[in-house]
Amino acid sequence: MTALEDKFHQAMIGIYVAAADECNYRAKAFLSMVVEMGGLAAAKQLLSTSEMQSGLLELFECGRLDLTVETLVLNDEYRELFTRGELAEAERRLSLLKSSDR
Repeated sequence: MTALEDKFHQAMIGIYVAAADECNYRAKAFLSMVVEMGGLAAAKQLLSTSEMQSGLLELFECGRLDLTVETLVLNDEYRELFTRGELAEAERRLSLLKSSDR
């Protein structure tokens, strides 16, 4: 694991902790996935389908899209870890939610 991948992994755990603290949302399946697979592999798996994940919707309802995998993936610091398709999927999901919030 590169230093950047390790930092991303820690950030994935960080969004779990923040969502639990700030939204009272404890995504146990998400945390298990991150611990077992690693943060990068977990994010890639979550982005491998066009399906909206329940956690994304929970965080949207809490008003905290900043705590989503999608937002983390699109962070300039981590973009290089992902394919164009993965980045596009993250952007698509966030765009759909943001447009429905109007």
